[in-house]
Amino acid sequence: MIDEADPKTFSHENVLKQLQRAEYRNGYFALEFYADERGRPSREPTARVARFYLYPSGGTLRDEQFQLLFYDSRYDTYRGFVPPKSEK
Repeated sequence: MIDEADPKTFSHENVLKQLQRAEYRNGYFALEFYADERGRPSREPTARVARFYLYPSGGTLRDEQFQLLFYDSRYDTYRGFVPPKSEK
């Protein structure tokens, strides 16, 4: 069961919530989510919380070592996404 009240469970809604207060620098937002055993963001609470990096200029989410995890057009500024605190 996904707990939407816990902002560290990975979901589209929680990405948007964290973006409201996330640190933005060097072209990415730093987000924190529970991580599974492979270091990917988890939809369920786990024992480990990890930092992930969302690059809106390409719609990519990267892990703690900045390795590409996935692309999502919902977070791509070239596809119309407008980050809550744009540095323009």
